[in-house]
Amino acid sequence: MAGNGVASIGECMLELSGQTGPNWRMGFAGDTFNTLWALHALSAERPATYVSAFGDDPFSQGQIGFFAENGIGIGSSPVIAGARPGLYAITLTGAERSFTYWRGDAAARQLASDPAELSKNLENQALVYFSGITLAILDDAARATLLAAVAKARAAGSTIAFDPNYRPRLWHRREDAQAAIAAALAVTDIALPTFPDEQMLFGDATPQATTERLGQVVSEVIVKNGDAPALIAENGTSHDVPAIHVAAPVDTTGAGDSFNGAYLAARLAGHAPADAVLRAHRVAAAVVQVRGALAPFETLRAAFENE
Repeated sequence: MAGNGVASIGECMLELSGQTGPNWRMGFAGDTFNTLWALHALSAERPATYVSAFGDDPFSQGQIGFFAENGIGIGSSPVIAGARPGLYAITLTGAERSFTYWRGDAAARQLASDPAELSKNLENQALVYFSGITLAILDDAARATLLAAVAKARAAGSTIAFDPNYRPRLWHRREDAQAAIAAALAVTDIALPTFPDEQMLFGDATPQATTERLGQVVSEVIVKNGDAPALIAENGTSHDVPAIHVAAPVDTTGAGDSFNGAYLAARLAGHAPADAVLRAHRVAAAVVQVRGALAPFETLRAAFENE
């Protein structure tokens, strides 16, 4: 029987943003952490665990401390002597962002180094979330270990949510990404793809084509599509929910991740998919009006409740 907690698996990096001349602001972010941040803000009564691997350097210690200050634990994730976190910098053109990464030897690549501890971290979780980036940073053996642990959690009653989040630069070959993502979808209950990613990776012509393909293996699919409506497909039926247009976004970093966190929080709270998508749209619209990937908890909660 699954418990009450929520767990997210992946890589949280050092984030450099908000450049003013030669000065940058450092924070912590990464797709699966951004999602857990929103999910935790909106489901504060549920224990939240970020499952990864960490270094023992001051930056890693600061990262773990930041998590703890905000009510997020790391369970029994390994802390590896001599390892360190990955780093990325955000460059903005208007509100649109581009990223430069330094992550080749990041500690998170060893998150599946201890299969027993990985499985332990996923025990007694109401929901387990991971992404295509989680898959991409692992080698083949570690990826298989991760998917086995996720399947075990699902068999024990956890709901599994997955965002394919395809990033070509992280994969050696497109075919490798296709195979890994297909294997992940086979153990998934809620899929949260983004249409341009699916179009690039699988050649889907429309969001409907994405839902038809994923719906063969996943019972609940939400296809995000920027400012266009999100398409919901559940148990063979589909309909869309219009997005919320923001006239002057400040920074689109983390919008899709926050959408995912809000959607999952709403579903855990018992909201129907259409209402959950509406709440998720409101949260994403609020997130693009602040800088950086992590909006304040109060901002997320106000948007979620439409206050």
